Amino acid sequence: MINLLELTASELLMLHNAINEELRRRNILRSANGPTGDLAEHLFCVAFGWLLERNSAKAYDATDTVTGVRYQIKGRRIHSRNKSRQLSAIRDLSGFDMLAAILFAEDYSIMRAALIPASVVQDNSAYIQHTNSNRFFLRDKIWNEPGVIDVTDRLR
Repeated sequence: MINLLELTASELLMLHNAINEELRRRNILRSANGPTGDLAEHLFCVAFGWLLERNSAKAYDATDTVTGVRYQIKGRRIHSRNKSRQLSAIRDLSGFDMLAAILFAEDYSIMRAALIPASVVQDNSAYIQHTNSNRFFLRDKIWNEPGVIDVTDRLR
């Protein structure tokens, strides 16, 4: 077992990079960004058998090839230093059918996950002009909205 306390900052960063590269090799991550979004995409696609779209696909991340439903996938890691449930920017509210969203604990364990109709996202989002995007918070009340499906157990 590696004792992280014995490593220099440089060695920790090299280890972090090596871990991310190994996760990419295992097809869990697909970008050089933080792992939260890529991990969310991976978990949903594996759990539901969705086809992950190319990174350049506008407004959605995956498709259910049986039903044709397009999914925007978002993840948020709740951290002791930042408990916000704001998901990353949603650029196009009309480009997906469902939002697949997951809240991770600080250690990346799954707290809650849901499939949310685009209409619920639209009704609970705020447009932010300076980023030309929509802000959506994955608050507990969202699970009570019509059409929202709790998929926490399926992703675990």
